[in-house]
Amino acid sequence: MANNMAQRHKATTRIWHWLNAIALTVLLMSGLMIFNAHPRLYWGEYGSREDRAWLEIDDTRTTGFVKIGSTTLETTGVLGLSLGADNKVRRVAFPGWATIPTRYNLGAARRWHFAFAWLFALGLTGFMAASLLNGHIRKHLHIRKAEWAPKHIWRDIKNHARLRFDAHNAGTYNILQKFSYVGVIFILLPLMIFTGLAMSPAMNAALPWLHDIFAGRQSARSIHFICAALLSIFVLVHLVMVFLSGPINGIRSMITGKVPQTPGSNPAGVTS
Repeated sequence: MANNMAQRHKATTRIWHWLNAIALTVLLMSGLMIFNAHPRLYWGEYGSREDRAWLEIDDTRTTGFVKIGSTTLETTGVLGLSLGADNKVRRVAFPGWATIPTRYNLGAARRWHFAFAWLFALGLTGFMAASLLNGHIRKHLHIRKAEWAPKHIWRDIKNHARLRFDAHNAGTYNILQKFSYVGVIFILLPLMIFTGLAMSPAMNAALPWLHDIFAGRQSARSIHFICAALLSIFVLVHLVMVFLSGPINGIRSMITGKVPQTPGSNPAGVTS
């Protein structure tokens, strides 16, 4: 007998999920091209070749390297120095397959980045507004008192380590999912937007306090890069978890909004 289907994701989540996937992919790849223009990160207001960078991706003409603080790692063939599709050596921080456009073009990268930044920002704002109105935050992302118990968190960690993804109802989030989604939606994504605005000279003139919050344009750029790296890690872990927990059901739930309902599950636990 076929399993009954339980509602998992409402239309607002599914639409935002796919728009966000497209927007973040373009933003990341165009952002890497922008980073290629000056592959160094600093803290404070100013940054140039003469200033001390806390992160640098460069080459010595024969090897590529990543330098973080005083630690240097050779990354020849991947970062700093790599071969292009034409088998010619490219002396750039990130290779062409990871950037938009594939060939160095700072102006085009900025146009791609700014265009999709609007889609990303408006989509996040709309999702947050919808989540407040339909009770998604209160019902499904709110971390309740019992969930803060160390034994509860440890049980979820063990379930994930054992790949026991059926330990929770189909329509609910476990504590690790809540931590992840709350951290991404309400911390990392807004930080990406505000640090991006803080790097804009026009926004510095209109909202100087935003520039001051991040202690300078270079600090904002560093935080922007760190957040992008954390989001990339989140996406990779998310994809791995979808694969391990059953890619067919995972992808189907984000397209149709429904998952198979197992005995004892709670079909009322619908995410927005």
